[in-house]
Amino acid sequence: MLPVARAEISLRDDAGRALTLASPARRIVSLAPNVTELLYAAGAGNLVVGVVEYSDYPEAAKRIARVGSGAGIDIEAIVALHPDLVIAWQTGNPSWQVERLVRLGVPVFVTEPRHLDDIPRLLEKLGQLAGMNAAADRSASDFRRRSAQLRARYATRPTLTVFYQILDSSLLTVNRDHLISDVIQLCGGSNVFGDFPGLTPQLDMESVMKKNPEVILASGYEPLWPEWRERWKKWPMLSAVKSDDLFLLPADLMDRQSPRILEGAEKMCVALERARKKRKTSGRSGVHLK
Repeated sequence: MLPVARAEISLRDDAGRALTLASPARRIVSLAPNVTELLYAAGAGNLVVGVVEYSDYPEAAKRIARVGSGAGIDIEAIVALHPDLVIAWQTGNPSWQVERLVRLGVPVFVTEPRHLDDIPRLLEKLGQLAGMNAAADRSASDFRRRSAQLRARYATRPTLTVFYQILDSSLLTVNRDHLISDVIQLCGGSNVFGDFPGLTPQLDMESVMKKNPEVILASGYEPLWPEWRERWKKWPMLSAVKSDDLFLLPADLMDRQSPRILEGAEKMCVALERARKKRKTSGRSGVHLK
């Protein structure tokens, strides 16, 4: 289905820059896996002509030409595709490469979702840029409905302190400005490192010990789970380890700022609810920080 022809489109992106298209985009390049998912959810999947590595959802995205990876984007490959719109990710793409595309005259729209409400907002904007308003509006409405349902069910539950680990050999986490922290709050949790500087601060074990979280969550892949779990078992004095409230969440659902973040949120909320029930049975309950 082709987008409906319409008049000039003017929007401001997440970098604060105005972008004007004479007509809806027909050839779109995505510079991040989460952006690819957003475009498909907005009804513009059939207009995407280039994506970066790991753009593997939905299935159709695997068949689109690759124009970059985590190491950076291929400017020449992008220009060769003659895109009339490139969608970038502010914290995921090298800024100098994005600026080079702009200097070459390629229309670039920068995204940077930090809160759950940013996802439906971006869906609507991408729908406008691609002339797919109706499909994008439906996806945005569905996201808001599902998000509200989760918030109503879990956000006011007894608060549990949470340490969220981005799974790797280092203690990397998220602060309150990260979308994942918004999900923690949605599920009735409190991010113990929310006030730390930097979007993804790196920690030492002393910091984790001092915060002593009640629940430890990690995003990663199933084969890595046993190793991750055994590392934490070496610290039995931690409340989360003592109560065995260690949970693995699928990386693709948690680490991509796309509509599927709500699937990750559902899993996180269930994990925190399991921890609450365990504390209720033992006579300990989560603290109320709200």
